[in-house]
Amino acid sequence: MRKRLVALLSTMMICGLTACGTEQAGAEDSSQPEDGSVPFVQVNTAVDEPGDDVADLTFMWWGSAVRGERTQAAFELYHSNNPGVTFETESVEWPDYWNQLESRANSDSLPDIVQIDYSFLERSVSNDMLVELTPYLADGSLDLSDVDPGLISAGSVNGKIYAVCGGVNVPALMYNKTLTDQLGIEIKNNMTLEEFYAVARDVYAQSGVKTDMPYGMAYNFLPYILRAQDITKLYNSDSLNVGSAEVFQEFFGIYETGRTEGWIIGNDVHADLTDVSVEQSPLVCYTEPETQSWCGFFWSNQLTAMTQAAPEDIEIGITTWPSSDPAKSDFLKPAQFFAVTTDAGEDEAAAIHVINYLLNSKPANDILLGERGVPASAVIADAIAPLMDQNGQMVTEFINDVVTPNSSNISPSDPKAATKVYQYADELVHRLLDGEITAEQAAQELFEQGNRIMKSTS
Repeated sequence: MRKRLVALLSTMMICGLTACGTEQAGAEDSSQPEDGSVPFVQVNTAVDEPGDDVADLTFMWWGSAVRGERTQAAFELYHSNNPGVTFETESVEWPDYWNQLESRANSDSLPDIVQIDYSFLERSVSNDMLVELTPYLADGSLDLSDVDPGLISAGSVNGKIYAVCGGVNVPALMYNKTLTDQLGIEIKNNMTLEEFYAVARDVYAQSGVKTDMPYGMAYNFLPYILRAQDITKLYNSDSLNVGSAEVFQEFFGIYETGRTEGWIIGNDVHADLTDVSVEQSPLVCYTEPETQSWCGFFWSNQLTAMTQAAPEDIEIGITTWPSSDPAKSDFLKPAQFFAVTTDAGEDEAAAIHVINYLLNSKPANDILLGERGVPASAVIADAIAPLMDQNGQMVTEFINDVVTPNSSNISPSDPKAATKVYQYADELVHRLLDGEITAEQAAQELFEQGNRIMKSTS
């Protein structure tokens, strides 16, 4: 299979964030030679040379057990070459991650290095949580010479770099391919909502297995659905950037349809789950058809973790999230960023060195293997391409061949007040699934309360 891994992916990100330009120098064809040998890729070996830094660094991230294991192994390798640097690591579930960061910011106890999601970048900078990285790019301490300009600019706020992209990612609907194949149900890429409804009804009618729609995930799924209506910016400085409540009805209508027809997993099941957790997704964690889902709404870089969490007799497939207009809704996204916090203090330079290692070290990325997304460095991505397992190859093909030709520019990062709007949308979903309100009522409440929230926090 002939793939131009990051040379293609990086160019696609520029198309999604700025104007398309030429491919990054050095990002040559990374396809494996016909004789089966591994192609030679020139990498920067200096980044792996022993250093004399002395620091006790803390690093916090969200993610699966797979991410934790690989990150820990990469840090152990770093410590072996830099014995003066030790690490205290912490993995926090997504729902609690941002609350913990802001709480620690208020007490001046932020971890030295953190993961940052694109949607939280602007508010993290406005809260004075992140160190500006532009000077470290200028003096070469942070080497982004093999990273496409579009990916670099994605980590900027007001023209200054505060975070560096850890990889490329896309929304991914993961599904029980074993089950759908057994039922004779075809899962198409770029499904419309009506096509998705048809699958949900068919699976439920034949097997009793339900459908798990995004729960506690309005921050992701609501903008995705709105993008199909050409709403790519949901917020103004003091109001919602929509003219009426009607635009929200399609979003809430998905949950209402599932509740009315019986195929959606409800509040009772989610009460016992850590939402957005791969390991606790009803796709792989269930006791009976009523608590089982044939699909889960995740991200492409979570395929390996989902495959490992699945029972041995289940094959996990991957496709796009459904939308009334998939090409408008779908997009390419920086998987997450690495950033240094303002509480790093005297360990700031050592933290920069570690981020440079995560981005540019071939041995480190031989361990990480793109779990956070296809590496941002074109050279590193080319270098690890021959080592990618079946899941890695599947994700690469999915991004290249399925999403990229049918996607649109990424939406702007959300302001801080958006968190409360999304939380309110999640509460409305909960009430709707309990039958307390209709989709129309939920849409009206979100429109009114969302505008009040934006006005009160402006």
